[in-house]
Amino acid sequence: MNYGNLIKISFRALMNNRLRGFLTMLGVIIGVASVIAMLAIGQGSKASIKNQISEMGSNLIMIQPGNGQFGGVRLSASSMQTLKLADYQRVANEAQYISRCSPIVSSSGQIIYGSNNAPSTVTGVNTEYLEIRQYKVDQGEMFTDDDIKGMKKVCVVGTTIVKNLFSNGEDPLGKVIRFNKTPFKIIGVLESKGYNSMGMDQDDIILAPYSTVQKRILAITYINSIFASAISEELTDAATESISAILRENHKIREGEEDDFHVRSQEELATMMSSTSDIMTILLACIAGISLLVGGIGIMNIMYVSVTERTREIGLRMSIGAKDTHILLQFLIEAILISVTGGLIGVILGIGSAAMIKFIIGWPVQVQLFSVMISFLVCSLTGVFFGWYPAKKASKLDPIEALRYE
Repeated sequence: MNYGNLIKISFRALMNNRLRGFLTMLGVIIGVASVIAMLAIGQGSKASIKNQISEMGSNLIMIQPGNGQFGGVRLSASSMQTLKLADYQRVANEAQYISRCSPIVSSSGQIIYGSNNAPSTVTGVNTEYLEIRQYKVDQGEMFTDDDIKGMKKVCVVGTTIVKNLFSNGEDPLGKVIRFNKTPFKIIGVLESKGYNSMGMDQDDIILAPYSTVQKRILAITYINSIFASAISEELTDAATESISAILRENHKIREGEEDDFHVRSQEELATMMSSTSDIMTILLACIAGISLLVGGIGIMNIMYVSVTERTREIGLRMSIGAKDTHILLQFLIEAILISVTGGLIGVILGIGSAAMIKFIIGWPVQVQLFSVMISFLVCSLTGVFFGWYPAKKASKLDPIEALRYE
């Protein structure tokens, strides 16, 4: 059996009907290109979500008050006062698999220097907060543990604060700014981090000793939250379990009772948000896959038409010695040529479409090799699957009846 000759015959037959072949191919091209582009958008959004969450800090674990119920009234997490300094101290000293830990106390208000003012938030933290959130001091220095113990009115600010308050280009170090009515001396300026992927200005930040914010500004005994950093991403779940066990013991929560706190990790947030992205990716791929299915039906339809048109040719070939297998392979090769050629063009168009979406619209896209390979494999199998039945029908024709066909 001369396969090369069969391929030549199949190719010649397609070239005799170029327009019809191209229109049939178009369904496969659109299907493959759509699948690749849709999966690229889905994978890009998933990667974007992971980047957004990683910007929050290094293996970050967030401990926040939970919902509570008092006297039949259910309170929101923001109204709860369940986290105390004792909780932070026990977590910092006893929790396993964490490298750093910081309490968080924040207050919103107006910052003032001379005639300049701007709305902002003062966040009370300890010295480990910078490493947890991946901030670095560019000028000056970070406040010390002694400043925290002495409740000193000192602060470290972001570059946005400097631009808003020192518009004349003054050196902010050593200057005293007021937050509402409380004066703070600037002892350091943080390196600029710019806006994160969610559009939040990471440089609009004022960090002060948590004891100062807690006692001198807010006059409270509780803390808003606790931020911790796990030793590694793999140990985040173990660290979360260790923290939960300590807090349950501290808060005297019995087995079966609801926690009055939430412990969330970076990985948990990423998984939660990625699952939504995965569902959307699958949905988009299914919609795109339908067009690939329509392309396959188009191949089957055109192959039926081709068999009907070339009935006499089939009868003539059989009469001079062509076997059923030769006829079957000839029409099957034609179907595969249509699907494979359409698949190759579709792959190029799909990658190009993904690049255009990124360039023109600015959406995050990520073309992965597996999506290209799967799309091409599926379109090749589509040619075999939808081309088989018409090819089989052609191979079973009676040569005498085929020659008589008008």
